[in-house]
Amino acid sequence: MPDTDAPSLLTLYPAMGSLPELLPRLNLVRVPAGTPLFREHGTCQGFPMVLQGEVRVSRSAANGRELELYRVLPGEMCLVSSAGLFAGQPLTAHGVTTTDTTLTLLSPPDFQVAMADPGFRNFVLGLFALRMADLTSLIEAVAFQRLDSRLAATLLGHGQQVRATHQALADELGTVREIVTRLLHRFERDGIVELSRECITICNSAALRNLAALQTR
Repeated sequence: MPDTDAPSLLTLYPAMGSLPELLPRLNLVRVPAGTPLFREHGTCQGFPMVLQGEVRVSRSAANGRELELYRVLPGEMCLVSSAGLFAGQPLTAHGVTTTDTTLTLLSPPDFQVAMADPGFRNFVLGLFALRMADLTSLIEAVAFQRLDSRLAATLLGHGQQVRATHQALADELGTVREIVTRLLHRFERDGIVELSRECITICNSAALRNLAALQTR
């Protein structure tokens, strides 16, 4: 990796500063939105470090349904990739860029070298713990929260106008499009939202917040 790129990497992943011998082996990769970075059951090609953009990590079911597990932003860690490197096992999810993304990849051998450094090891394990907490929250939401409550919370997180397909919302919630469509039409009948092509306009934010606050089935 050129020296001009190192400060950005070291700002986001400061633990790499104690491993200067590995920096010249890192190459920046720039990929457009919608690029598959890794696939389920594939071999992990290395430890990704995102410098710009975002990676959506999801798990697929045999029936074609998807559940978004988390998103990797600059300075964050991909739990699935790290687990694959730790255990030497196939990947359990797939990753796709959601925006134009710049990243670099620490190869499996270099990752093992880096893990021998206490600073890097503590950094990775700290990120690992944070990501596990995110997954625990997701499991709690899927297991215990009402789907209409989760959909309401998701809509609130996208602003006054949500430009997303029903399928994209279903993927984010880990359900099927038909259920999301049914719930959105119910919201529309109640005057909470207004539906148009690939756009959902929030008409009653207070009602949506009240619905999002319901945490039990």
